[in-house]
Amino acid sequence: MTLALIAALPFLGAFLPALMLRAGRNASAASAFCVSALGFVLLCFQAPAVLRGEVVLASWQWLPALGLTLGFRLDGLGLLFAGLILGIGMLVILYARFYLAKSDPMGQFYTFLLLFQGAMTGIVLSDNILLLLVFWELTSLSSFLLIGFWSHLPAGRQGARMALAVTGGGGLALIGGMLILGQIAGSYDLSVILTKADLIQSSPLYLPALILILLGAFTKSAQFPFHFWLPHAMAAPTPVSAYLHSATMVKAGIFLMARLWPVLSGSPEWFWIVTGTGLATMLIGAKIAFFQNDLKALLAFSTVSHLGLITMLLGLGTPAAATVAMFHILNHATFKAALFLTAGIVDHETGTRDLARLGGLRRAMPLTFAIAAIASLSMAGVPPLNGFLSKEMMLEETLHAGYGPAWLLPALATFGALWSVAYSLRFLLHGFFGNPAKTPQKPHDPGIGLWAAPALLAGLVVLIGLLPMTSAAWLVNAAASATTGTVVAVKIAHWHGLTAALGMSLAALAGGAVLFALSPRLAALWNAAPRPDAKRIFDSAINGLARSATRLNDAAHDGSFTRATAIAIATITAAALCAFAGGSHAAGSRALLPVTPVPAIGWLLLVTAAALAAILHRNRLLSLLMVGVIGLILSVGFAWLSAPDLALTQITVEVVTVILMLLALHFLPKETPRESTTPRRIRDITLSGAAGLAIAALSYALMTRAPAFPPISAFHLAQSKPGAGGTNAVNTIIVDFRGYDTFGEIIVLGIAALIIFALTESLLAPGPASRRLAAFGASRPARAGDRHPLLMVMATRFLLPFALVVAVFIFLRGHNLPGGGFVAGLVVAIAYLMQYLASGLGWTETRQRIAFHSLIGAGVLVAGLTGAGAWLWGLPFLTSNYGYIHLWPLDAFEWATAAVFDLGVFLTVLGAVMLVLNSLGRLARRAGESVARTPYDLDMGEGL
Repeated sequence: MTLALIAALPFLGAFLPALMLRAGRNASAASAFCVSALGFVLLCFQAPAVLRGEVVLASWQWLPALGLTLGFRLDGLGLLFAGLILGIGMLVILYARFYLAKSDPMGQFYTFLLLFQGAMTGIVLSDNILLLLVFWELTSLSSFLLIGFWSHLPAGRQGARMALAVTGGGGLALIGGMLILGQIAGSYDLSVILTKADLIQSSPLYLPALILILLGAFTKSAQFPFHFWLPHAMAAPTPVSAYLHSATMVKAGIFLMARLWPVLSGSPEWFWIVTGTGLATMLIGAKIAFFQNDLKALLAFSTVSHLGLITMLLGLGTPAAATVAMFHILNHATFKAALFLTAGIVDHETGTRDLARLGGLRRAMPLTFAIAAIASLSMAGVPPLNGFLSKEMMLEETLHAGYGPAWLLPALATFGALWSVAYSLRFLLHGFFGNPAKTPQKPHDPGIGLWAAPALLAGLVVLIGLLPMTSAAWLVNAAASATTGTVVAVKIAHWHGLTAALGMSLAALAGGAVLFALSPRLAALWNAAPRPDAKRIFDSAINGLARSATRLNDAAHDGSFTRATAIAIATITAAALCAFAGGSHAAGSRALLPVTPVPAIGWLLLVTAAALAAILHRNRLLSLLMVGVIGLILSVGFAWLSAPDLALTQITVEVVTVILMLLALHFLPKETPRESTTPRRIRDITLSGAAGLAIAALSYALMTRAPAFPPISAFHLAQSKPGAGGTNAVNTIIVDFRGYDTFGEIIVLGIAALIIFALTESLLAPGPASRRLAAFGASRPARAGDRHPLLMVMATRFLLPFALVVAVFIFLRGHNLPGGGFVAGLVVAIAYLMQYLASGLGWTETRQRIAFHSLIGAGVLVAGLTGAGAWLWGLPFLTSNYGYIHLWPLDAFEWATAAVFDLGVFLTVLGAVMLVLNSLGRLARRAGESVARTPYDLDMGEGL
């Protein structure tokens, strides 16, 4: 539970700084500091067990079917990284309180920082790789917010986008690699995966998994060729830069390689990819850092170089090299955080970070100079500081690589160390020595709020350098043991005798001093020499992708419905054909039924109507009539196949649909304009024919084969009476077994009707749309004759009560016999539709007593309350019940609560259909007002 709390604390406390800001900036900073401090204290309580060699585990089931558990683990590796994340996080929070300007939203800053801290803590404590991936993506998102915190700066916005694009792309690769790794190991828990080294490395999927995982790690840790994003993240405030570069973000990729080191390392592929990438990053980053004039840019590229050094050590694949990597992770976090915070002090107090404008600061800022000297000399590897210890141990390990020429790797590593000495001397000597420069602000040491955090870090640099075994060996041993899976007892000392590593270290110091002395000439050559600009290449690539995506999007989404449909049908048909071609085929075991004359005639009529609808599609009225014929034939087919409920529903829906579509056709030309060219028609015929044949073949294959598993219809038929109290399985499915689905459908139906009403109201309201509607009516020829024939008026009024009685009958019998609320609602709607058609809108509106909006609302409300009523008996929503009721003088009869739900369906269907009809009718009347010649001709009700 403690581990989960440590990971959750930053997320739980992220809202505190924003709330506490109302109490003052100190209160906001204190709340953020306390959250990190509490997590650090809880971590310290777990440290003794970890240092004894134990692994603290905590796990809860989350989605076990997917292999996702809320699993946390704390071993030596997690202790090292979590300690750095929380410990340096506290110092950064303290520093940021005095660094940020009054105009900066401090509460927002600390909220983003805690979210980022929580994501990083979750990564290093996760015991499930799927959970790790969740936290991994959260680091990309939260770092985007931090890097772009100064959103008013273009460089900040671009740096944030670049970091998100690169690390987000690597995160996608990592997801694929982790999923493969989990499939190989048979588990997504790290506790299991870390025991499957032989199984993983012998799998044919080892190399794809390795490459994908390393892509994720390299992009996050800014390894070549993805190193370019990290320096551009320097547009963030200095506290963010210090945190990113020392303890978080870029160390996530390093942590991932260390965490999976037991199962991925040791192979030639691991060595060449990881060591080669790390070495290249170390050299490239160090060389670029040497030529930077901006203090933060110099430190950023130096971070790239040191991350390459650690990656190279992990790539060597030996426990000793992995141990040195753990030691350098600790050392780099201390001196690099101190250096970034020092650079922030220089910028804050002088107004510039440009080395060309700095100089002589050791006299004006002696305290800042002392901190910078300790940290930069440690970065250079000068004894007796901690950087010297891990650098010399690194050089020693390169002598035992075991791959390639024995001299090559040590020589290149020495060359990289040489450059690190040179850029460290530039940072210190060009910034703090020489003649005092004229800076925008008069330089002076800051208050304790700014120098306390880097001073503490500089003290750790000295402490670890002088007393490595007492102050750091125990933590390095624990981290290295967890990384390598073997017990490690490292021996850290300043003097190992006259060794080759000592000679290499001295050569690096001397060579770095020579490079520094030659820096003006080398800088001139560097500025004059052509070289690739990673940022420009990235921007060009992004712009090229954006242009290509725009062209593709414009070509594929040009507003043509036929093209979009053609692409979709072609894709689906091609995918189905590929699946068909790749499978085995055998004849079905179920015999076909004999074809009698009646269904054959019906099929022939159906095909003829469908063909005529396609051929006569340009004549909208004829095509609508053909669609109506198709619906009627389908109704007959349902009745023939013993599905009377479907037949009733189909025929009523068809009548309502045809009438409403006839009203809609009033606003359209009689004929569809000819738009398709001959090639397009050939394309459409080919695609539709292929898709039709495919669907026919699939239907034939399904109908001639026995189902692979019992259909759910058997359950519905068996439970219709005992479970829902009805013998009509179709109705019980609609209002009981799948009542929640029906509830959602009537809500959607009501929303659609209300949207149509709102659209028509916008056309009826005074304005441009109303004037266009009047112009549309004026352009149509005037009608002559009787618009409301008396015979039709009398017939519809005579049939109305009979239709209502039939609807009530259908509604009441629906639970046991064909019928139900949906069909009854449509029958009533048809009866009222006929009144509108026969007597006109005005006559019917004067006799309308209930608003159709109210019917929709009442229907949804009745259905919802019926479902909620089950809660009174402690049952789930929409659980129905039934029983027998005796009302004198009637006999006992069965009644189910589902009938009340069905009443809600009835009201919603009736209200929706009538609202759509009323809306279209009012629209048609407004359009017809400009051509009406007499009051009677306008509307029968208005003329009386």
